[in-house]
Amino acid sequence: MRTAIFFILDEYADWEGAYLSSQLNQDQEWKVKTASIKKEVISIGGFKTVVDYQLEQIPNNIDLLVLIGGNSWSLENNNLRVIIKNQLKLNKPVGAICGAVDYLAKNGLLTSFKHTGNTQYLWKNFEDYQNTDDFIGKQVVRDQNLVTANGTAPMEFTQMVLKMIHFKNNTQIDKDIDLYKLGFYQYCTKYGNPFS
Repeated sequence: MRTAIFFILDEYADWEGAYLSSQLNQDQEWKVKTASIKKEVISIGGFKTVVDYQLEQIPNNIDLLVLIGGNSWSLENNNLRVIIKNQLKLNKPVGAICGAVDYLAKNGLLTSFKHTGNTQYLWKNFEDYQNTDDFIGKQVVRDQNLVTANGTAPMEFTQMVLKMIHFKNNTQIDKDIDLYKLGFYQYCTKYGNPFS
């Protein structure tokens, strides 16, 4: 059994992790857990979440760390920075979307990774963000064990993270995501009815 830990903060963007968590949680090989700096957080959409782990309880061995964006990533938290840094250093999969990528930039955690995010303009005063030439203006970017995405790319983010962890073969992952990108009727025209 492999574990994906979704790290969320107050005012987290609930839609950014929904596609990915639902894909993982329906698979018998994966379990989804949540973590935060406090026991309970409330999403932008008003969902109250009691997390599985507070920061100091997060296990050392994480199969997939997912950092969900939102409005609270301006925090200063060295323990969180160390957890993310260790995950990246150990070549373990990390996915970051929206405001979570801002946190990576601010803390120098994008160094040596090609990446994307909401916009580089937000990072102009971040002293530890040194590799501006590695920014790619795309919805989602994968480099090594890191997937980054802007806040308008929850499906592309899901697709790329699933490919990074070899969840299924790439063709099947693309097909699964197309159900949401195309909608049911266009999907049926292209692939046939997935439920029959």
